[in-house]
Amino acid sequence: MTDDARLGGAIPDSGSPPPWATILIDDSGVVTGWSPQAERLLGRPVAEAVGGPAAELFLPGTGPPVWTLPDGTDEWAGGITVRHRDGRPLHLAAFAHRLRESGTRAQWLLITGFPGESPLLGEERSLLDWLFTRSPVALTVYDTDLRCIRQNAAMTRLIGIPEEERRGKRLSEILSGSDAEVWERRMRQVLETGEAAHAGEIHGRVTADPDHEHTFSATASPLEDRYGRMLGVCTTVTDITEQSRSRERLALLNEASDRIGSTLDLTRTAQELADTAIPRLADWVHVDLLETLLHGDEPGPFTGSVALRRVAHQSILRGTPEAGRQPGDVDIYPAQSPPVRCMATGRSIRQRVTDRATQEWLAQDPIRAKGFRLHQFQAIMGVPIRARGTTLGVTLFLRRTNDPFTDDDRLLAEELVARAAVCLDNARRYLREHTTALTLQQTLLPQTLPPQAAVEVASRYLPAGGRTGVGGDWFDVIPLSGKRVALVVGDVVGHGIHAAATMGRLRTAVRTLADVDLPPDELLTHLDDLVTRLAAEERLTDTQAADLGATCTYAVYDPVSRSCCIARAGHPPPAVVFTDGTVDILDIPAGPPLGLGNLPFEATEIQLPESSLVTLYTDGLLNSREADVDHGLDLLCRALARPQPSLSALCDHVLADLLPAGAPADDVALLIARTRTLNDDQIAVLDVPADPEFVSRARSWAQQRLAIWGLEDSAYITELVVSELVTNAIRYAQEPIQLRLLRDRTLICEVSDTSSTAPHMRRARLSDEGGRGLLLVAQLTQRWGTRHSREGKTIWCEQMVTEE
Repeated sequence: MTDDARLGGAIPDSGSPPPWATILIDDSGVVTGWSPQAERLLGRPVAEAVGGPAAELFLPGTGPPVWTLPDGTDEWAGGITVRHRDGRPLHLAAFAHRLRESGTRAQWLLITGFPGESPLLGEERSLLDWLFTRSPVALTVYDTDLRCIRQNAAMTRLIGIPEEERRGKRLSEILSGSDAEVWERRMRQVLETGEAAHAGEIHGRVTADPDHEHTFSATASPLEDRYGRMLGVCTTVTDITEQSRSRERLALLNEASDRIGSTLDLTRTAQELADTAIPRLADWVHVDLLETLLHGDEPGPFTGSVALRRVAHQSILRGTPEAGRQPGDVDIYPAQSPPVRCMATGRSIRQRVTDRATQEWLAQDPIRAKGFRLHQFQAIMGVPIRARGTTLGVTLFLRRTNDPFTDDDRLLAEELVARAAVCLDNARRYLREHTTALTLQQTLLPQTLPPQAAVEVASRYLPAGGRTGVGGDWFDVIPLSGKRVALVVGDVVGHGIHAAATMGRLRTAVRTLADVDLPPDELLTHLDDLVTRLAAEERLTDTQAADLGATCTYAVYDPVSRSCCIARAGHPPPAVVFTDGTVDILDIPAGPPLGLGNLPFEATEIQLPESSLVTLYTDGLLNSREADVDHGLDLLCRALARPQPSLSALCDHVLADLLPAGAPADDVALLIARTRTLNDDQIAVLDVPADPEFVSRARSWAQQRLAIWGLEDSAYITELVVSELVTNAIRYAQEPIQLRLLRDRTLICEVSDTSSTAPHMRRARLSDEGGRGLLLVAQLTQRWGTRHSREGKTIWCEQMVTEE
């Protein structure tokens, strides 16, 4: 039987050349091209074949449906069985190649005909002419020594070397890079095994474009004659540089989305931008922000020299040797320098170092020019950092190679910088708000704690770290009449400027109420009313009103009686270190937080020996490490029990023991006071009967006491004050009446009685016989006032004294 008979009698005319047919099939298995030879071979007209499913043409048995081959397999050769239009099966030899063209779907070119016949006759010669002259697929034929014997026109265009120059050369001689040698070894395996191979991706530079590295996808198929002898290797190559770069850009942008802006730290965000760009986009990157903007001023206009602060930089070299300036340093850029023009126009720049604009810039900065020469920078790209319509600074990218920045590089850099710019602006705004809140809070807190006769004090305030921002913790030491002192520690709910502002309002209110000399429980009641009114004025919901709430501990210590009266509103209990070294957490009724309203506060009075330590604090001291408050109190007691050389050292010791390393999770305020007492020789008391004639005796008694104290220079004013206050008490008050003099840094005169009515200072008319007393007292002394107690009231005045 002849070969024709075995092949199914597919040749209609023995005198005509064998029909080498070409068929195009897309990846979905639809016929998209049908040559006249295919029509004669299979008996199907073009109109019937094109658009139909290719699966109807093939019979199962030999050869896979080529359109179903997996990605990475771009060529196939072997036998197929197809169905003639009259139903006969045809056993044919076939060769298939996947065609890839940008912007269209991939298609398979299927070439089929009779094996054993010469392909150089008629259509066969046309087919070969098409493959080597007009085919879009770059093709090269190698001999068994892997030297080029043929390449088509597409390959010539791809590599930039004519066919006659390439003949006899290996791949490694025309493609730079180590990937060429790897691919040659793969082609050698094809010769040895007879199995086709796919290279994946090959990187290298070719003559057609020596300045850029390209990425190729290649396949290699064995070439055999009809007897199975190996003749060489046929390779097809597709330039997938753009696809590869697109994947890399997409991967880099995805990485940037996860990497840039992980915190609200300005420096870290800038460093994340620089780290992301190295090494895939540049060899050296530095991020500079406007110095004026960091200080709160508006940017621009960019008409003169511009000061930029280096925030971050990165290099492909260890240790960043290119850094002429370190993060935090300020650099001055001339008005016409590329970075300044970049910020002024809001558009990116791409230049070579040899460009005139760059050379003029470097001529004005010899140090920078020396660095460029030393590190052999060849290309520069600047991208302005802009967010929400504001120019924040500029990012500069530099390369050492002659590979200039492309427009695609510019688009990628702009996308990276745009993503980072929003994060940098957020960090800048957060930093500005945090700094403003911290400044506001520090301004509202006591700047110094003046010396007090009643206590020696030391304090610490630590703002919260992380994103929580500044809170509303505060402390205060308020001098009261009679050498007494008020110790205050409070905590406003929330963080930020609003919390700091609320803290300032409450601290002012506490000082105002303390000046009225209210007992601690009454003072907290008035403070609670104030917080409730603030919430009503701001029309807050119940939840928002709770956010406006606060806690507070208010204590009043009297150095004469050594008593301390304490009340608290939802605040942690105070701790006391007694003179024997024991530490006690005072069992003070907790009371409700401020702002709840209609709930009472209770005060507790305790006696404190001299040199006892009263410790007030906010809950941030206990919650920074331990969620268990009881355990935190135990740690506090142990820290307070260890003696320290000073109160300041004790504050530092307590913070070190209770707070973790770094900034605390919540604000912390700590106030420690060591109690003092007034000696008996600093106090003088006289009981006064309700007899007007006793006023002169009271003046004499006061004069004698001042003489004992060596304060004769103050005797005249003191006599007038005693006379006025004792006279008013005898005339308007009730017994018992008591006159008391207290001597420390100042001289205090007090007159106490059991009446609850308080006098008022007024200006007397010419016809009035009285009414000038308190006005006279106010003019002769530094301060005066009235304080009420459960037994009555006390009128007091304070004057500066000069000892002899």
